[in-house]
Amino acid sequence: MKCRVAGIVLAVLLYGSAVVAQPVDPPGADRQVGQAEKRARCRELGIQVGILPTGQWNAITDVPGVKVGHQTLRRGESIRTGVTVIVPHDGNTYREKVPAAVYCGNAFGKLAGSTQIAELGTLETPIALTNTLGVAACMQGLIRYTLNQPGNETVGSVNAVVGETYDGYLNDIRGMHVTPEDTLAAIAVAASGPVAEGSVGAGTGTSCFGFKGGIGTSSRRLPHDLGGYTVGVLVQSNYGGVLTINGAPVGRELGDFSMSEYTTASGGDGSCMIVLATNAPLSPHGLERLAKRAVLGLGRTGSSMQNGSGDYVIAFSTAYRITDHDRVLDPPVATVAGRAMNPLFMAVVEATEEAVYNSMFQATSVTGIDGHHRRAIPLDRVVEICRRYNVLNLQDRLPGVRDGRPATGESR
Repeated sequence: MKCRVAGIVLAVLLYGSAVVAQPVDPPGADRQVGQAEKRARCRELGIQVGILPTGQWNAITDVPGVKVGHQTLRRGESIRTGVTVIVPHDGNTYREKVPAAVYCGNAFGKLAGSTQIAELGTLETPIALTNTLGVAACMQGLIRYTLNQPGNETVGSVNAVVGETYDGYLNDIRGMHVTPEDTLAAIAVAASGPVAEGSVGAGTGTSCFGFKGGIGTSSRRLPHDLGGYTVGVLVQSNYGGVLTINGAPVGRELGDFSMSEYTTASGGDGSCMIVLATNAPLSPHGLERLAKRAVLGLGRTGSSMQNGSGDYVIAFSTAYRITDHDRVLDPPVATVAGRAMNPLFMAVVEATEEAVYNSMFQATSVTGIDGHHRRAIPLDRVVEICRRYNVLNLQDRLPGVRDGRPATGESR
């Protein structure tokens, strides 16, 4: 994923320290353009991805307990960046860890904390997303947040998890404007419910398929006889390729795609951070299997995970907690059997694909450092192309799964 009022400084008191969030939308050309643009999520335009139903918000926050917060930095003519945090539950994450896994599609990136997740299979802090040179600042923020949690007075080691993409085309990335306080501010405003998308938080300065990228999210809910579990995905889209929407060659129709002489993108390199949450009881191994499928959703959008792309998936489950104890054996937990994973795999692929579309459709045009401009994808053209290729309103016209149960009259 906010009401922003220019000229007002919001003071947040967090664990005894004052965190100041500066005004994020000073007057500027990109703001004026953004106000004039009418944006929408893909389903509002008739672009229905897959066969499974979404959750209430069609967001990662449909997974019970999960919250998302943004801190957006737009200052002057060159600062276009921010922080997005995903909080797994309301408790002390360090003392009540959740099972987790990491999968890497292409490792041209800096995912802090990934090796300990791979080794121990647990997540002990919120997840922060930011720009490439903001990783260290976000780590400090997460560590400070964890140390200040009641019950952590003796903690001396924290595995802060921070992902990144490079936003230096629009943002003064070398200025290193992200601070630990920005991470704390994002945590302070993290909430459930609808998630702000597009040019916000860690997506403020990102680009995708030659257009403006950003933060996007989506969810899927399984039928009750398949467990009734929810899968939610949030992406920070910042990559290239040949944009495909519901199978329609939108990028080619718009004349803006990787390896085209007409493209405005600088090749197809870039990155995509994917955060995957579920309430399905899965082991770290099961979560890794789930995470692997997210890159299939990325592929459906037209990504080939090129050489300079950092494509990572962080997956966690809220179904159970892993607490510190002195016992020799961990308490047993019943997890989803391998043979029952297929519906979850489909849910991840669908939600990842749709989250990318939402990240672009909700993004507004942005002008940043050195006058660099990234325009928002033209939604009227996208709808016209999708109509021509007959890929609009597919769930309304074809058999599928609705409201968690097969639709009336469906035979498959």
